[in-house]
Amino acid sequence: MPLEAVIFDAGNTVMLMNYGVVAKALTAEGLHVDEAAVREAEYRARVRLDPVLARRNSTEAPQIFQTYMRFVCDGLGVQWGVAAERTLHRIAEYHQEHNLWNQPDPHAHAALRTLHGHGLTLGMISNSNGWVERLVTESGLRPYFHFVVDSRLVGVEKPDPRIFQIALDQVGISPAEALYIGDLYSIDVVGARAAGMGAILLDPAGLWDHVDCPKARDLSEAANLVLMQLS
Repeated sequence: MPLEAVIFDAGNTVMLMNYGVVAKALTAEGLHVDEAAVREAEYRARVRLDPVLARRNSTEAPQIFQTYMRFVCDGLGVQWGVAAERTLHRIAEYHQEHNLWNQPDPHAHAALRTLHGHGLTLGMISNSNGWVERLVTESGLRPYFHFVVDSRLVGVEKPDPRIFQIALDQVGISPAEALYIGDLYSIDVVGARAAGMGAILLDPAGLWDHVDCPKARDLSEAANLVLMQLS
């Protein structure tokens, strides 16, 4: 069947982590790191977190957020102690008030515009805290998306195939006609495949060579992979 729709994850895909907030929280505790270092540490933290998530731990559970941020600290060479715990508290408070994933990917507008221009229906499925619609709207990206499905609002989260089916039902297409793009193998790729969809994994630092799926360094490269399927 021809490809009709491309569905995106939100966090670390269309909306990026606010690395500056993490760097500032660490610096406030005397742990001086720059934003670029946080970004690189976060890329590695995703890979470390993936097997934890593969045991079907909820991505939205507080202990998962703590584990994730501890992995980020490990990648920065920050030992876990009182200062790091206070940093986590600062970041968790910010996340509750603003959502930490509030920066639109710099490639997003161009990639989404290109795919939309080729007649593809675009959508979003996110494991989130109910903020996704607002964040995507504030970023100026909402007009590209036919639908935005937030796990908090629908009561089921990835990798459960039911959340993918909820999205597919909104546009009336079969799983074989849709492709999913996300940043976590055990959540995004495994979930999409369980629903009968294809998937592309974002791998900005080239750290996912061990997984068996198409990979792209950024949204522009992912869009090009999608267009290759149309030709």
